[in-house]
Amino acid sequence: MALKKSNPYLKEKVKAIEVGKKTVSELLKAMSQTGFQGRKLGDLAKTWETMIKDKDLTILMGYAASLSTTGQWKIINWLIENRFIDVLVATGANLSEDIVEAMGNSYWKGSHNVNDVDLLEYDVNRYYDVFGKETDYMDMTEMIAEFYIKNLKPDYPYSSREIFSLFGQWLWKKGIKSIVATAAHYGVPVFCPAIVDSPYGDAGLIVHSKGFNLIIDNMKDYTEFMGLGQGVKDSGVIYIGGGVPKDFIQLLAVTADLLYPNRTIPGRKCDVFRAERKKGKNHVIETYYPHKYALQITTDAPQWGGLSGCTFEEATSWGKEKVGAPKVQCFCDATIALPLVSHALFENVKTKRKGADFSHLFK
Repeated sequence: MALKKSNPYLKEKVKAIEVGKKTVSELLKAMSQTGFQGRKLGDLAKTWETMIKDKDLTILMGYAASLSTTGQWKIINWLIENRFIDVLVATGANLSEDIVEAMGNSYWKGSHNVNDVDLLEYDVNRYYDVFGKETDYMDMTEMIAEFYIKNLKPDYPYSSREIFSLFGQWLWKKGIKSIVATAAHYGVPVFCPAIVDSPYGDAGLIVHSKGFNLIIDNMKDYTEFMGLGQGVKDSGVIYIGGGVPKDFIQLLAVTADLLYPNRTIPGRKCDVFRAERKKGKNHVIETYYPHKYALQITTDAPQWGGLSGCTFEEATSWGKEKVGAPKVQCFCDATIALPLVSHALFENVKTKRKGADFSHLFK
């Protein structure tokens, strides 16, 4: 069979990396001309920079697992301070374990090859190769309980966003500049759909033992979050890990319309209409508002079927990502990728971003 004259598969050449003096951003740019996850990391940094410069974009970040114990939490603070993200959805672990260091305590370099029975006897908690003191952990938990009793109303249904707004302001005044404190100060709403699976739930048990009935309303949380869609023109998503934060944010594209009787978000143009479904005498139309950009750093693989490793191509079938959207998934440890990408942004983006205005949520 004769070969075709023009080969559509050979468009850009791989460029070998030359060793020499480079900034982090220059190194990542060079990596974007290579292959495998090095190229993905370079592409991710470039796309994040593009997102920051898109003036009509609301950027939502999912922050999963227990990364704050590994020295990553001040990077999240920096992203918030510069408004490189507009909304944060995180695990309770990431929004509490950073407080230990913000209070002036420490985590310690340890080893995964250790006698864990000894650690139990010494009152040390292990996070793979990081050690933490149980007494520090409980001091942080007791402080959350103190906040609940002194600042919240018993028997009132709070969303996690309301709790973090109030808690963050309280922490900031005390000089404890954790993630939730920084977010509250800079007007970035924080949501935690699985909040009780963390010291926030443990603190709830403490106050319950003292007769204080704390109510955290998951449905209120979901309604508040989906209500953000009405103030958004375009959305871009960034996931550090996957889990509940990723799923929660992904659903903004496809379920926010359910808040409204006619199944459309007021003031927004939908990109996707699902087929009409007959419901009695009425026709129900599902409208989707897929994310314009999508980035993820994860160590989870797609073939196991879980959301954490789910590809953005698969998510496109649900209407969660815009067809043809810039989307990059880098399969890499976040403790490697996030510091590199954040430093590249520091080098290349010289001005603070205005960011989306969600100030009404803090009144």
